[in-house]
Amino acid sequence: MAKRLIPYLMMDGNAKEAIQFYQTALGAQLLFSQTFGEMPENPEFPMPAEAKDRVAHATIKVGESELMFSDTFPGQPHNVGNQVTICITTNSPEEAKQLYEALQQGGQVNMPLQETHFSPAYGIVTDKFGVVFQVYAESHHS
Repeated sequence: MAKRLIPYLMMDGNAKEAIQFYQTALGAQLLFSQTFGEMPENPEFPMPAEAKDRVAHATIKVGESELMFSDTFPGQPHNVGNQVTICITTNSPEEAKQLYEALQQGGQVNMPLQETHFSPAYGIVTDKFGVVFQVYAESHHS
């Protein structure tokens, strides 16, 4: 049976903005998105107005991988930071550099992109949404 790991990002009301950012930075395709307001209404629990535009569930595709998103419901606690980290692997150091530079826009560098004993280009960056990315170029053994 085939298994895949799909990182799931819990956002605090800015999932739509994050998805648009990753479409630009990573060339992501939006596969599915539904807001709380688009879900069937439960008459016993009327939807608060501030929840309607929040993303209940979304999936984007980056290359051959998927990433899922949800916003918290208004009033739910949300922990920003390293609750999810994502490793992006590529076989091209040039592409690793592009991804690294795109993701650090408005974010911060945790570890500069550099050659290591396990990779020709490896670095860690926290993007402007507080999501930690490890950018990793696979080493080429001759």
